[in-house]
Amino acid sequence: MTIFIYAVLIFLVIRFSVTVFNFLSNPKLPRVVKHYHDKVSILIPARNEAADILELLFSIKNQDYTNYEVIVLDDNSDDNTFEVVEKFCLTNPQFKVVSGKELPQNWLGKNYACHQLSELATGKYLLFIDADESVKRGLINSLINRMEIGGLALLSVFTNQTIKSIGEWLTVPLMHFILLNLLPLRLVKLSKNSAFAAASGQCMFFNANNYKENHWHERVKHQVVEDVEIMKLVKQEKFNAEALLANGLIYCRMYKNLGESLNGFSKNLLAGFGNNIIILLLYQLLVTVGPVILILNFNIALLVLPLTLIVLSRIMISYLSGQNVLTNLILHPLQMLFFLIISFISIKKHIFKTSTWKGRTIKTI
Repeated sequence: MTIFIYAVLIFLVIRFSVTVFNFLSNPKLPRVVKHYHDKVSILIPARNEAADILELLFSIKNQDYTNYEVIVLDDNSDDNTFEVVEKFCLTNPQFKVVSGKELPQNWLGKNYACHQLSELATGKYLLFIDADESVKRGLINSLINRMEIGGLALLSVFTNQTIKSIGEWLTVPLMHFILLNLLPLRLVKLSKNSAFAAASGQCMFFNANNYKENHWHERVKHQVVEDVEIMKLVKQEKFNAEALLANGLIYCRMYKNLGESLNGFSKNLLAGFGNNIIILLLYQLLVTVGPVILILNFNIALLVLPLTLIVLSRIMISYLSGQNVLTNLILHPLQMLFFLIISFISIKKHIFKTSTWKGRTIKTI
């Protein structure tokens, strides 16, 4: 037990050190006042998004960049997504909607939708975003500026999360918590090692020529966490890439309740650990179960350090992600419980091949 306790403490110190590095290096997309004029293709895969997509379309219309095209691909929706977008396009000529082709074997839906969109795009840059997002003034100029300064092939941005229900508060903050507690985000750009790879499919900004030469979505066509896999490939091919936090320039409301959150996060979680059940369970043992054991031992000397590090970590990560600090501190024990629940659901889905999303079975290879 003593060895296990020391392992938990050491891992906690390491994670805290990563969080401090992220906090001090402040890996946010810098806002710029410079205006660019290159054509940007804003590409939106949409399946059953009739209830949400208009907010995104209006936010694009109201932002401050002018030379853009918007292409929405209706990915065989069961609702009236196509009709909703088509009606919007009638009075907004920079927007258009197309019907997606039937999903081929060995492709996942979003990956194929993005691939089709890339073939229709005519811009110098390709901006892939999801239908449940909203963009703010300054986003596109800031993206282009960062691409130009760094000579990047890919810039991925972790969006600010819009959280409204208690079910979302119990789960959605885990995304930034895991990311900023485990990976020094600046190393995505600074290190050539593809092991330092992170990306968010909610905002992927590509140099169009580079994308079309390399067919990034086609090369990861069966991958559940296609965003991270693309980032790995970009780095393996020795292109420059970067991942940053959104800095209030783009928002996403991923899920609307606890049920959606559990289903959505469990779809991706194990894949994010390389579909390695042992690694995920070991991580949970050190991150979730370990602190509970320390508390149950009720040794004051052992409790002060981990509690201090956990509280300070949550404060720093909440500030970086633009989330309410007090809420995350109060809900931290419950969030970690649901992290454990999501892990077991994800493992179960992987073993029994029962993972689905938007009415489609997700088959991993």
